[in-house]
Amino acid sequence: MKRVINFICYFFLIVLAIITVFPFVYMVLGGLMTRSEVTSIPPTIIPAHLQFANFLDVFEKAPFIRYFFNTVFVSAVTTIATLITAVLASFALTSLEFRFKKVVLAIMVSLLMVPYESIIFTNFNTIARLGLLNTYASLIIPFLTSIFYIYYLNSYLSGISITYYKAAKIDGASDMEYIRKILVPMTKPALVTVGILTFISSWNSFLWPLLVTNDKAHRLLNNGLSAFSTESGSDVHLQLAAATLTVIPILIIYFIFRKEIIRGVAKNGLKG
Repeated sequence: MKRVINFICYFFLIVLAIITVFPFVYMVLGGLMTRSEVTSIPPTIIPAHLQFANFLDVFEKAPFIRYFFNTVFVSAVTTIATLITAVLASFALTSLEFRFKKVVLAIMVSLLMVPYESIIFTNFNTIARLGLLNTYASLIIPFLTSIFYIYYLNSYLSGISITYYKAAKIDGASDMEYIRKILVPMTKPALVTVGILTFISSWNSFLWPLLVTNDKAHRLLNNGLSAFSTESGSDVHLQLAAATLTVIPILIIYFIFRKEIIRGVAKNGLKG
């Protein structure tokens, strides 16, 4: 009976894996097809000849190199800023003693329940009044910190004994020295997880950049892909090639650091 149950579980796992992976595989293969192959009925699954020239055509028809630069720059800045602010805030919540600390933590947890969509127009009005529309600042400032990652690191740091901090203070170390030399190395798995997830989230952002940028000079990849899908019309093969270009870099980053992500999440779960 146990073998039958295991067989059924593996069967459904394989089926769900195929359903999940197939759209991505077809996107990559479709980007290597001709227009007639992509639009044929029934659809072609394997291209007769790999059309690598499709990717060159994408760069010729739209400034995707500029989109890549914008996305990498914005994602890198927001990731670094989020890591710095999250580490400093979580350190204060776990190691420092100050009045109303529990109240601050309660407010932060309650803010996690506020939908992002409910404050996006408030943020837009603020950015517009500051005259920052169509600038890199408008893409970066609202994401300089993250309450979710502060709370995540706070949970992680709670598992580190306070004696490390007290011993460092006895040795004459400042708070910044303790953070840089002791806390950061000890929390490396969690910081890698926060950094990668923040980078992926920034890379995949769509709604906010769509609101605050209207020119190609500051357009991010997902917005550029959406505009390209409209501008390219019936060139479905080029749209699939462009979509592949936007996805592959982030997949490479994920596969390189996947062990660190799993390790950071697993350790946090065990300590919680």
